[in-house]
Amino acid sequence: MGRWVKPEVYPLMAAMTLVTGMCVFQLTRNMILNPDVRINKTRRSTAILDNAEEGEMYSQHSFRKFLYRLRPSVLPSFDGLSTDSDK
Repeated sequence: MGRWVKPEVYPLMAAMTLVTGMCVFQLTRNMILNPDVRINKTRRSTAILDNAEEGEMYSQHSFRKFLYRLRPSVLPSFDGLSTDSDK
């Protein structure tokens, strides 16, 4: 492959591979886990879904719950330095 591809193209290929992988992951996740996507015939027959619990489980997944527990700070070590101590 080194004969056909210049070394300058490797970072671009890596970035495009990463982005393509992220897109495939998200599409697969939505196809399999999203309660609004109905692939099989039995679920497609119902026009209106009453699945609030399933939707809540989908939107409030464990990674999002983990992020809610963290402090919302960009630089936590500098939080105390930005306050006015003169007052």
